[in-house]
Amino acid sequence: MQLPVHTHPTLTVLIDDSDSFLKSLAFQLDPALARKTFHDTSAALHWLRHSTQQGETPLHVNFDTQNLPPDQCNVALDVERIWRISARAQRFATPSVLVVDYSMPQMNGLEFCQAVRDLPCKKILFTGAADEKVAVTAFNRGLIDRYIKKSDDNALDILEHEIISLQREFFLQQSDTVRDLLLLHNYQFLQDEALAAVVLELCRRHGFVEHYIFPNPGGILFFTRDGQARLMVIETERSLHTQYEMARDSDAPDSLLVALLEKRVIPYFSDADGDGMYRAGIGENWFRYCAAPAICHGREPYYWALFDVPAHQLGQPVLSYAQFLLAQARESLAA
Repeated sequence: MQLPVHTHPTLTVLIDDSDSFLKSLAFQLDPALARKTFHDTSAALHWLRHSTQQGETPLHVNFDTQNLPPDQCNVALDVERIWRISARAQRFATPSVLVVDYSMPQMNGLEFCQAVRDLPCKKILFTGAADEKVAVTAFNRGLIDRYIKKSDDNALDILEHEIISLQREFFLQQSDTVRDLLLLHNYQFLQDEALAAVVLELCRRHGFVEHYIFPNPGGILFFTRDGQARLMVIETERSLHTQYEMARDSDAPDSLLVALLEKRVIPYFSDADGDGMYRAGIGENWFRYCAAPAICHGREPYYWALFDVPAHQLGQPVLSYAQFLLAQARESLAA
């Protein structure tokens, strides 16, 4: 089990020519799942084409081909851009999963999936008409990711489970290239199953619905449904020793140096004018910035702690998922 570089709630798009069925299905789905419905395939195609534009990438490529051969062009990774996705008000409006009926008058479900084959959305064929052979053929051709019959027992429960599963796959797939680059540096925890299990448990316990890799200090930035931010600072023995060396070189108190050497504290020096490391002005107040670590025994020991995030760290108010769902509900009532 791997962690995506970032994840947040997204839209499930329901497409069926029966408007009454769409309203019934949308009403029965878990209200925590944001959804958008279409009973017209042309309108759905138009909307999807204009709603799946890629945002800014954290990758920068040096295309100085006049002075360098193509195989020597550099790729730089701006980790700051990953967590700043949380500032995008429309991030929750990203379509990640399509639930498509098979039998529709303008084009059938497989024709629709063929038309959006180039989009990153995951696709579920949800129908009472298509037989098993049609579904298997579509799956083998890569047109769909799942197939559910409307007549199946517990079809709605199965659908909700598959939507959540495919949303996770969506972000893992979107993260592939960036995650591979991060693994070359100080983010090996992204592929550690033990640490991933800790993250999933934290999401369950604290109600976190989105997370983003964070650079200084290294870790994961979480948000709850209501937009409360918490930072999971993740250290290794090597990175804690780096914290010790930086503190020592800045004439930190012996009490902090000993605590760092003994791995009794995780620091989060969060002052607005700081860089995440100890600085001389902190002095004996260092304990206000530290927490006792929990230890995750993965491929290597990970020392971690959760901290509240000061407002200056985020820079601007963040639209919460609860606010997005409320706006969606108001739009639905007004329609």
